[in-house]
Amino acid sequence: MIENKFARFMRNSGPARFLIPLGIVLIVFGFLTRGFNTENFVETVGRVTAVEEHVEVIDGRQETQYDVTVSFTADGKTYETVFPNLGKAPKVGGDIKVLYDPADPNRNSNSKVSKFFAPAMMGGGALVIVLGAFLTVKAVKKSKALDQKAPAASRADFAGFKTAPGVTEYYVRFDGHSLKPGYVMEDADRNILYEGTMLKQNLVGARPYEFTNHVNGSVQPHEVGHVMTQTYNSEFFSAKSWFKFDGKNIWDVLHESGLRLETDMVSKFPNLVYNLSKDGSPVARIETSGMYVHEDEAEQHRVNLPVGRYYYRVWTNSDDFDSLFLTVFAISETEQTVVE
Repeated sequence: MIENKFARFMRNSGPARFLIPLGIVLIVFGFLTRGFNTENFVETVGRVTAVEEHVEVIDGRQETQYDVTVSFTADGKTYETVFPNLGKAPKVGGDIKVLYDPADPNRNSNSKVSKFFAPAMMGGGALVIVLGAFLTVKAVKKSKALDQKAPAASRADFAGFKTAPGVTEYYVRFDGHSLKPGYVMEDADRNILYEGTMLKQNLVGARPYEFTNHVNGSVQPHEVGHVMTQTYNSEFFSAKSWFKFDGKNIWDVLHESGLRLETDMVSKFPNLVYNLSKDGSPVARIETSGMYVHEDEAEQHRVNLPVGRYYYRVWTNSDDFDSLFLTVFAISETEQTVVE
């Protein structure tokens, strides 16, 4: 699937796409400043002759900065210079520190610059490039290892899956109307087969959940970490790609069970389609749905607006409701739209 290959390429190349350009910028900046340091400069006192105020947008905030014109004397001669973008406005007529090159007072500054600054910038840039390459190679190796550990079935394997013998349709919906919001998995007769109920909505730390399998009667407590907006592991800057489930990356939990998810984002756009494999064989087709997911409601509510992350239809030949529910739960809680 081309969208999955593209998504994996973007995720695996994330370190290189971010760190290597950053490293190049650091090296270039260090190279440009390599001839400028103030360790041998002479310090003197200058006189502020003019102050020009202007506003700059820094990190989305407006900040007032000042271009300060200064005159100073060196070897009996008077020089004039401008110190741009100062954060504080000195008074006109006041004193200000000036550092100048005794061989050429036109080379001057108002702050000290070490001779090690430029080499440090270039060296740091080189290290950042090496780190970007290392993390990218690590991500690619992890991806290849995952293909061997939990292979995905092909698109051809899922052809006609929904209507194949032994495949049953179920429905998963978000239950946000109770005091303990969560998810519910039902069959076509609206019998509740599985529930994942949030016991407490924590602002910080993991949220306690209770997973109830009504088919076999088991009840399991789980700790669900908040969705991450970015990570610094091998999926560098992967937006909303995982959360911690009982202290582990949710996708690692699924992969260790042999489960693999691939997304077909174009087949029923804007509804997303997910193919779930286990040990290389098709196990479920999952589709996002409108607010009313049951078949009998589709006719009553003809406008089937996709809501993306709260309502799903599941076709499966498996009775492993624990794995099925956890997969849909992971898709919804992470807003997952790419291969995992």
